[in-house]
Amino acid sequence: MRVRQILFTESKSKSHQRKKLEKILLAANLGLVNRALQYLTTMTSIFSSNFVLAVWMKTGLLAQVTSETETTTTAAPTISPIFMIIWLAVVILLIASMWKIFTKAGQPGWASLIPIYNIYVWCKIVGRPGWWVLLFFIPFVNFVIAIILGIDLAKSFGKGVGFGIGIILLGIIFLPILAFSGATYQGPSAGAAS
Repeated sequence: MRVRQILFTESKSKSHQRKKLEKILLAANLGLVNRALQYLTTMTSIFSSNFVLAVWMKTGLLAQVTSETETTTTAAPTISPIFMIIWLAVVILLIASMWKIFTKAGQPGWASLIPIYNIYVWCKIVGRPGWWVLLFFIPFVNFVIAIILGIDLAKSFGKGVGFGIGIILLGIIFLPILAFSGATYQGPSAGAAS
């Protein structure tokens, strides 16, 4: 009797199942096959039919229990109220910053709130053609265009390339600096907007 397949059903807790299964495997591995079979028949009469477990036992192995049917449930992740307040403050800061930047450049501040249109206005502010908005829909090209527009935005306000890279990488810091500092709009840095 080298390999035996034991099928049983149960509805008790999984830790209780595991303990009983360990006792069966330990008894079988110690050569007490008859005792294990008696214990198994006792267990199968106790369990109901909502859980099926197949266990393959090999003689000569130590008692090992691996349960592929046990599932762990984790609670759904919850967002901390403190995190939500901080996130909301950052969003409000960035909205106010973009609004102020658009206003400094002579564009309506509300335009910073409209998706896609805000990119069109941003292109007008830095002097790039309006059709560049379409380039934002092309994967990987949109990253390059965003970098170019960030650098052009910094140059349009009299800042250098380093400040433009800061806008791209740390916009949460550099956009409020650009908006609320004494930086003034000096016109499109990339030429005439079309």
